[in-house]
Amino acid sequence: MMASPLDALFVYGTLRRGDVRWSFLEPFAADDGVDDTAGGTLFDTGLGYPAAVFDGAGTIVGTTFRLRPERLVEALQVLDEEEDTVAGLYRRVEIVTGRGVAAWAYAYGNGLSLTPIAGGDWFAR
Repeated sequence: MMASPLDALFVYGTLRRGDVRWSFLEPFAADDGVDDTAGGTLFDTGLGYPAAVFDGAGTIVGTTFRLRPERLVEALQVLDEEEDTVAGLYRRVEIVTGRGVAAWAYAYGNGLSLTPIAGGDWFAR
């Protein structure tokens, strides 16, 4: 039996509902999302969006969404392309959230000056 494809996405910054890049995720979201966390450190890039390092050292606050199964491949292509256009070259990684959900998330690449966000919540900075 084949494992089902990973169909959840943990978002912690501008892809969250109400922020500037929510419109990229909204057409693919299969639910309203659930408040969630991930192990790691959240940083302010100084460029209007955060960066996450999923190292388990702290707690990152965010939301986990299920993606529409019939649009999963398209969703990941669109989001991968968008995340690769920003400075820092983010990459999609597999994590397990605080709620125990296996999910995709976008991890920081390199090349930016980062300032840790106390509390790990982009919306509460």
